[in-house]
Amino acid sequence: MINFTVGPVMISKEILEIGGQQVPYFRTAEFSEVMFENEKLMNKFAKAPTDSRTVFITGSGTAAMEAAVMNVFDKYDKVLIVDGGSFGHRFVQLCEIHQIPYEIVVPEEGCSITKKQLSNFDNKDFTGFLVNLDETSKGVLYDIDVISDFCRRNDLFLVVDSISSFLCDEFDMDKLNVQVMITGSQKALACPPGVSMIVLSPQAVERVCSKKVESMYFDLKSALKNGERGQTPFTPAVGILLQINARLRQIEKNGGVDQEIMHTASIAKDFRSKIERLPFEITSKSLSNAVTPLHPLNGSAYDIFKRLKNEYGIWVCPNGGELSEKVFRVGHIGCLTFEDNDKLIEAFEDMQRRNLI
Repeated sequence: MINFTVGPVMISKEILEIGGQQVPYFRTAEFSEVMFENEKLMNKFAKAPTDSRTVFITGSGTAAMEAAVMNVFDKYDKVLIVDGGSFGHRFVQLCEIHQIPYEIVVPEEGCSITKKQLSNFDNKDFTGFLVNLDETSKGVLYDIDVISDFCRRNDLFLVVDSISSFLCDEFDMDKLNVQVMITGSQKALACPPGVSMIVLSPQAVERVCSKKVESMYFDLKSALKNGERGQTPFTPAVGILLQINARLRQIEKNGGVDQEIMHTASIAKDFRSKIERLPFEITSKSLSNAVTPLHPLNGSAYDIFKRLKNEYGIWVCPNGGELSEKVFRVGHIGCLTFEDNDKLIEAFEDMQRRNLI
C-alpha cells in the first residue's frame, strides 16, 4: 500500500518500530526529558519567539483548535475567520459553540485571501484572526504574509491552524507575529494520529493564564503548569509522543525544518511535472507543498479514488459533498519518494489506457 493522503501518511520504518514496543510508564524523569526535547524542537521548527511554549493535547487537530479558541478568546472579543472550506469552517462552528463574536471572509474559489478583501475589514474593532493556513479540503494555501500584515495593521491576535502546512511550507511564527500555531501528529510529522500541538507565544501564554476556562481537559493553564516538569495533566498518548520525539530528532539530524520543507516541495514539484501529460486539471491557484487537488477531465473523481485503492493498492484523498465526483487530492507529505510518484503516475496511465480517465 502506498499512501498519498494528507493524514495519516506514510510512516518510516524507524517510527513504526517504536509503535510496536511496549508503552512505558510516563511519570518518570526519563519521559519528562523526552517531553522537554519535544517542546524545544517544536518551538525551534515553528520558529517561535523566545520563551514560547508548546503544549501537547491527546486528541485530534480539532481538539487543539477548540482548546486554542477557548483559551485565548471569549465573548468580549470579535474575531475574523477565513471560511474557505470544511476545515476553516470549523473555526466558525467553534466560535458559535463558545459564543465568541465573529465575522467571516470568504476567498474566491481556488484562491488565496487578498489584500483588497482584507482591507474591507480594516478598523472594524476586531481583536483576533483565525485561519486554517492550508485549506486541504480544496488544496489552497493562504498568503500568510498578507494575513500577517493585516493583523499587524489592526493589532489583532493571530491564531494559525498549521495542521497540514507545518513542515511543508515556509512559516516563521516570530517574524509573522503569530501568537498561536496549531499542528497534528499525523500530517508532515508522519506519526500516527492522536496528538496535537499548540505552540504559544509569550503573549499567548499570558493571555491563557489570565482567562478562566470552563473545562477540565482543555484548560491550557494546567497543561502549561505540568509542562514545566515535562509532563501532561492527564494520561497522554505515550507511545505517539515517543514516536514524535524520534521524528523530531530525525528531522533535526537531516538538516532541520528548512530541509524538510525542501524535501516536501521536491516531491510535490516532481508529481506536478509528471501529471501534466494526463487528463487532470489542478483546481487550486495557490498551492501548498502538502497537496495537489485534481479535477479529472473524464470520469468521476470518487471512482478514481476507489479504483486506485481496490485495484492498485494506492490511497489518495477523496472529497466529500458537492466535490466528491469532481475533485480528489494527492498528498506529498510523509515518507514518500519520487519512485512512489512514478507508481501513481503508472496507475493513472494504465487507467487511461483502459479508458477509465
